[in-house]
Amino acid sequence: MGIYLNPRNDNFRKAIRSEIYVDKSGLISCTNKYLNTEQRYICVSRPRRFGKSMALNMLAAYYSRGCDSAELFAGLRAENDSAFKKNLNRYDVVILNMQQFLIGKKDQSVTEYLEQEVLEEILEEYGDYIKKTDIRLADALRKIYAKTGKEFVFLIDEWDCVMRERQYAEDLQKQYLDFLRDLLKDQPYVALAYMTGILPVKKYGQHSALNMFWEYSMTGQMDFEEYTGFTESETEALCARYHMDFAQAGNWYDGYRFRHFQHVYNPRSVVAAMKCGYFGSFWTSTETYEALKIYMEMDFDGLRRDVIGMLGGGSVRVNTRSFQNDMRTFRTKDDVLTLLIHLGYLGYDAETEEAFIPNKEIMGEFENAMSVGGWSEVMRVLKASEKLLEDTLRGDEKSVAEGLDRAHTEAASILAYNDENALSCAIGLAYYSARKDYRLIRELPTGRGYADVVFLPLPCSNRPALVVELKYDRSAAAAIRQIKDRRYTQALEGYSGEVLLVGINYDKSSKEKPHSCVIEKVVWNHNHPS
Repeated sequence: MGIYLNPRNDNFRKAIRSEIYVDKSGLISCTNKYLNTEQRYICVSRPRRFGKSMALNMLAAYYSRGCDSAELFAGLRAENDSAFKKNLNRYDVVILNMQQFLIGKKDQSVTEYLEQEVLEEILEEYGDYIKKTDIRLADALRKIYAKTGKEFVFLIDEWDCVMRERQYAEDLQKQYLDFLRDLLKDQPYVALAYMTGILPVKKYGQHSALNMFWEYSMTGQMDFEEYTGFTESETEALCARYHMDFAQAGNWYDGYRFRHFQHVYNPRSVVAAMKCGYFGSFWTSTETYEALKIYMEMDFDGLRRDVIGMLGGGSVRVNTRSFQNDMRTFRTKDDVLTLLIHLGYLGYDAETEEAFIPNKEIMGEFENAMSVGGWSEVMRVLKASEKLLEDTLRGDEKSVAEGLDRAHTEAASILAYNDENALSCAIGLAYYSARKDYRLIRELPTGRGYADVVFLPLPCSNRPALVVELKYDRSAAAAIRQIKDRRYTQALEGYSGEVLLVGINYDKSSKEKPHSCVIEKVVWNHNHPS
């Protein structure tokens, strides 16, 4: 057993012995499916602290022939895979943490240092088949395969740290990518190459040096959706075990959305909340908000408006295909938004190609970044939102209209009231503080149309539900009539109690008081409002 070649299974053993261990060993059925196929090159990218290293340690424990890991997988989902026993501890595994090589390279290049360290262990194991000691790693592995038929599984963690931490060292990046291509591409000794990082495969020139890799990223995880974070059922089980409110967990940490798994939770934050016994900002506390602030303040037309629209509960269309998969090549606002998706600051819906702020924890991070930047007018709107909500709950129509007027005045330089969708985003921003006690749903399907904005109270909040209908150059009373005529309250499935119907109109011809508001209270009892 070595450090890089066939390492011990101690890291995986520690994981399954932890107080909280969520069984993600079903991932092994995915990787077994791709062993020794054209799809054996896998690059899985996801945000920091989303379990990437834990997955690599599990795969190393499973494939490495230097281990006897059968007991570690006893009772886990991996045992259900038909190929589980066939591949258990049957391969030579080379595991590389590129962060360690980048830090420890001293006076050598990253790739020279890596080759030196790994070759030392390769020669210990296979020295009888390699006569030269000044051989390249790829050449050594080719000779071993030619003489023994031995295949290798490559597990590369933090593969993209060179791109992230040496952003302007283009020669170093190109050398590193060429090294990986030479080591892995079309090599007969590669049974599986599984890389993890935050960014997808780097592109340069007209082609990618690593174009043999299949990319599984935050814009499309495909087979690996279930293993990207915690699923809804996994989080619900943890909440039941630790007597934590599941709805609050969703409000704080849900929001990463894929084609099949529509609710994926931040695993780091869920584990921390269960262990600490309260909900808070755990994932975001592992990195300063200054990083987010830098990207938010990039001077691309429409970027600030899009950020504010998402703070208001909206989504923005994003073209993710132009992104160069690095942290410095930005040509459009779409490139910035795509990076924020990969970093985990934005969720992404691949069906609609739209980005959004996923949950309360991330919203707080955006708020922190804005509080120290040039977003003073927006911060004033956010700070006034607490009073606006209280005025609404009291049914004070005049104060609500005045509050919306002030919010519009503060943010007029950024928020454009040119249609009901834009008005909806602006209203969501004005009611920003409501997210503490409510789940905001824009365009909630009702069976007879869509309610513009619904604030559904969290179970522990003891607040009434709000159904908000917006009109543009019509009347607040017309908005209330539409709520009633189309029976929007029937969409509040599973909710019983008070509902406030809030009709809001924006009259662009009125300079002094452009907003008007009508508020009515009903009681919803699953059969009919009264």
